[in-house]
Amino acid sequence: MPVVHKYPLGVIGNCAYIAYIDEHADVKWLCLPRFDSSFIFGGLLDGEKGGEFSVTPRSENYSTRQYYLQNTNILCTEFITTEGRFMVIDFAPRFPQYSRYFKPLMLVRKIVILEGRPFIKVRCRPVGDYGNITPEVLIGSNHIRYLNLLSPVRLTTNIPLNIILNDRYFVLSETKHLVFTYGVPLEAPLEETVDIFLQKTKDYWLNWIKSTAIPNIYQEEIIRSALILKLHQYEDTGGVIASGTTSLPEYDQSERNWDYRYCWMRDTYYTLKAFNSIGHFEELEKYFHYIENIILNAKTRIQPLYSIIGEEKLTEHILNLQGYRGSRPVRIGNAAHTHFQNDVYGEVLVSLLPIYNDKRLNVDEKHKSREILKWLLERIRETMNEPDAGIWEFRNRSQFHCYTYLFHWAGSKAAVKAAESVNDSEIRQLSLSLMEMAAEKIEQCYDVGQKAYTQAIGIHDLDASSLQLINMNYLPPDSRKAGDHLRALERRLKTNGGLFYRYKHTDDFGKPKSTFLVCAFWYVEALACVKRIDDAIRVLEQILGYSNHLGLFSEDVDVHGGQWGNFPQTYSHVGLMNAIFRISKKLDLPIFS
Repeated sequence: MPVVHKYPLGVIGNCAYIAYIDEHADVKWLCLPRFDSSFIFGGLLDGEKGGEFSVTPRSENYSTRQYYLQNTNILCTEFITTEGRFMVIDFAPRFPQYSRYFKPLMLVRKIVILEGRPFIKVRCRPVGDYGNITPEVLIGSNHIRYLNLLSPVRLTTNIPLNIILNDRYFVLSETKHLVFTYGVPLEAPLEETVDIFLQKTKDYWLNWIKSTAIPNIYQEEIIRSALILKLHQYEDTGGVIASGTTSLPEYDQSERNWDYRYCWMRDTYYTLKAFNSIGHFEELEKYFHYIENIILNAKTRIQPLYSIIGEEKLTEHILNLQGYRGSRPVRIGNAAHTHFQNDVYGEVLVSLLPIYNDKRLNVDEKHKSREILKWLLERIRETMNEPDAGIWEFRNRSQFHCYTYLFHWAGSKAAVKAAESVNDSEIRQLSLSLMEMAAEKIEQCYDVGQKAYTQAIGIHDLDASSLQLINMNYLPPDSRKAGDHLRALERRLKTNGGLFYRYKHTDDFGKPKSTFLVCAFWYVEALACVKRIDDAIRVLEQILGYSNHLGLFSEDVDVHGGQWGNFPQTYSHVGLMNAIFRISKKLDLPIFS
């Protein structure tokens, strides 16, 4: 039996940063001061240049158990050793203060003795400029300062400082506290402040979940996915990143290593739909304002992705790092920002629709956004006959993609409803004409022999993204065409384990060797749409087995169920949420809110 690869990682954060901590309480990945900054700890990609922030028992024979405090993003790692038991509690402070949210660039670690007198060692070796800078170390009265980085970095602790600096074990006879800060240091009583911050952060997450609408099925999965999604929204601007990592390969030793610490416009529709489903309108409105800034600053077209502060130029570089499990290249930046991916206009239009027809939203942009509607519709008209790189961001292939035309159609359909809401007959008429044009293009993708819609006009290959023809109601779910199309995709792209390949043809890097997880969730949605509910639940149960020990999902999954690609992937968690809500709706189950 092959060894199934799973990421042994949990994540914490506070909407200002995200940290990755493995099952041995080692901080394997932490970028500061932003999601897309250089790592301060980057052992995930280089065991030598990545630095280290670890808690290690002296006993070589030990086991660990890692879990979240229920309904929070507070991570616990319990150690069981021959000398005793202890626990490391990791969290990023977040709670309301002075009518705002307190979210400092501060990682807090509390080491709690549970049993016996175990010896442990704490290492803290931050680095800068992706491992190219080793800071000068200065010792203070109760803290260690790390100099020559972009901002002041400090570790404040009640562990003897020379014990840490000299890499020595010590007996854990009482609770120890560590506060790692970037920028503003901790200037307050250590133990008391840590305990107050921990309780307030716990209360914040518990209250946030209490205000989350969830269906009467798969509640734990929805809750964890909602918490993960929340961590990936950069509160300062409202942007939501695809993932907090870069260059985790799509399969072992793959060159398909990409930087996902950016905001994809394509994800807008799916992410806002998820936020809307769980009733978190503050996050939805922040994301809308991020999108609004992007659109109003755009000159001729929208890029596929932007930085979390709306930067356009995301030049791709290759770093001299070992890579995850030796997989290279390690990339920062993403060349996809130069692509033409024309589905984004429709996806943004569909995303804006709740502003017009959801009475729960207190958004004042309804009439001010006529300009945005017109601009997006004009982009659809201008790109109707233009080939693009498509949803999968082909680097050397330009086609007339079915998925692009689907969102030309869906975006125009949404614009019809928006135009009716603001009583604008000109926008309504333009939208109707574009819907008709897009539908004609979609039908040119239909392959009579396969009884299916292909990836692009004149192309024989099938593509999992065309599942959305059913989910977006372009194909009536009860129609024969929808059933035939779904069965054709199942025959060609589905695995026995319920996973779905994006496609199976050769692309810029060869033939894909792993599946793209969100496609499996789209498949579950499609099954629910065509009322194959038992199949949808059965496949969903299979897919849930592809999470790691904390219920976190990766971008890609191999045929053995191994996790690959950047992690955790918001697209995957959003796909899970939308699939469960779709099943719940079809079963007419109550929503707890």
